[in-house]
Amino acid sequence: MRPLRSLLRSLRIWWVVLVLLTRLWWDGQAWSYPGGVTDSRRARRQQQLAQWLVAQLLLLGSAFIKFGQLLSARPDLLPVCWVEELTRLQDRVPAFPFAQAEALLEAELGPRCHEIVEIDPEPLGSASLAQVHRAVLRSGRVVVLKLQRPGLQRLFRLDLEVMGQVAAVMQRHPSWGRGRDWVGMAKECQRVLLRELDFRIEAEYAARFRQQFLDDPGIRIPAVIWELSSERVLCLDYLPGIKITDREALLAQGIDPAAVAEKGAASYLQQLVRYGFFHADPHPGNLAVASDGALIYYDFGMMGQLSPRLRRRLGAMVRAAAARDAAGLVAELQAAGVIAAELDPGPVRRLVRLMLKDALTPPFSGNVLERLSGDLYALVYGQPFRLPVELIFVMRALSTFEGVGRSLDPGFSLVAIAKPYLLPLMTSSGSGPSELFNDLSRQAAAVGSRALGLPRRLEEGLDRLEQGDLQVQIRAGETDRLLRRLALGQQLNGQAVLLAGLALATAVLAGGSRPVWAVAPALAGLPLAFSWLKLQARLARDLRLDRLV
Repeated sequence: MRPLRSLLRSLRIWWVVLVLLTRLWWDGQAWSYPGGVTDSRRARRQQQLAQWLVAQLLLLGSAFIKFGQLLSARPDLLPVCWVEELTRLQDRVPAFPFAQAEALLEAELGPRCHEIVEIDPEPLGSASLAQVHRAVLRSGRVVVLKLQRPGLQRLFRLDLEVMGQVAAVMQRHPSWGRGRDWVGMAKECQRVLLRELDFRIEAEYAARFRQQFLDDPGIRIPAVIWELSSERVLCLDYLPGIKITDREALLAQGIDPAAVAEKGAASYLQQLVRYGFFHADPHPGNLAVASDGALIYYDFGMMGQLSPRLRRRLGAMVRAAAARDAAGLVAELQAAGVIAAELDPGPVRRLVRLMLKDALTPPFSGNVLERLSGDLYALVYGQPFRLPVELIFVMRALSTFEGVGRSLDPGFSLVAIAKPYLLPLMTSSGSGPSELFNDLSRQAAAVGSRALGLPRRLEEGLDRLEQGDLQVQIRAGETDRLLRRLALGQQLNGQAVLLAGLALATAVLAGGSRPVWAVAPALAGLPLAFSWLKLQARLARDLRLDRLV
């Protein structure tokens, strides 16, 4: 029966893909909207389709739930409403029988499982990859056992194989494959998901993350019990706590919610600024508060790491942002590889200028990061550049902490908390505390050199002007997009006139003595109409960024 089940599984996946593509095509046709297409109606359909996709991913199970979570980090591929829906994708599935859990422990740990003298049959939590049971060891140590679902390896490999086939079909499509590496993304997804099935990697992540906060009594990360961990079993210390968003329970325990919010934000800023290794999924379910007010982190399957290239330039980015130097910040982002070097920086610079104004102008808004990330997602969608996945995870995590902080303390401001952690970056870029003064000295020397050479250059310019040798070159980078739209508008008008002429000819011939001749202009108008629709789509994409900024 296994080959038959595999075939049915593949057909089920392909059916979802075909329905999705059909609905995408239908929603893209202007004539499919009764009463005419509008931005609000198109957005409503996009929202409904995104909700349908999330429901289908939940039904397809483990691999596709994780795939959806990875897709939510690609705002360059998906519209904003899709990203928002996929971000809410939290897998909650029924627990598998306790007998299977016991069999897994026997198979993975062998004689070592005799160290477990007590285990709760009812799991503390259950997800698509694993479920968690509380247990007691022979030494009296209370632990949790994260047990992988049986048969998950085989199911993952089948799903990932079909996922690769779907990616290959998408890549060959002339429109869907343009500017997007679906095959590469499928391979990256396969690498990430298969690594997540190996709990030994998660154990290493947990141990490294715990090492970062060993000297901080306000942050607690469960220790790994290595002798009871394997590829499909992870054993950690049991650290019970109050859910971080449960304000009433925190107050009843005598814990200040505002202090908890500040501690959570500060700990995350430490991860980013000091270590570069951070928790990539800090939703409220993975955060708790101990009875003494300490913050507890759970679940280390998704961890992120800032690239050395990005960390090296972080100080210069912070200095440019503090000075509200949009051009300098964009240049640093391009140097760090966050933005493609060949991209026209004009639209990005305008958006960055607005972001800096919103983020750094008091009074600080409570949801500034949420709005900035939304603007960022809208900017990158459909544009010829890619933001690193690590940066998307950082923005999402900070936005999550911002939301948690507002729920605990209405006056919470992430920007204000961030200042003490960002000031060291403003005075040093990793080469010592005098780096800022060296940088200022270099800038002063450069300004002095230019000032001394200004009279000579001015005199040379006047001489060339008198002799008629002066040439003026105009670089209209900001107007390139406007000129392109004007050209598109001219093409649209010309094609519209031709289509009208062909339609008129079709109508005249159809009413004549030989109506069969009406087929000729009608057929000639079909490719012209298709070209006109493509131009309309290109014009709509160009207008999207202008509406944003």
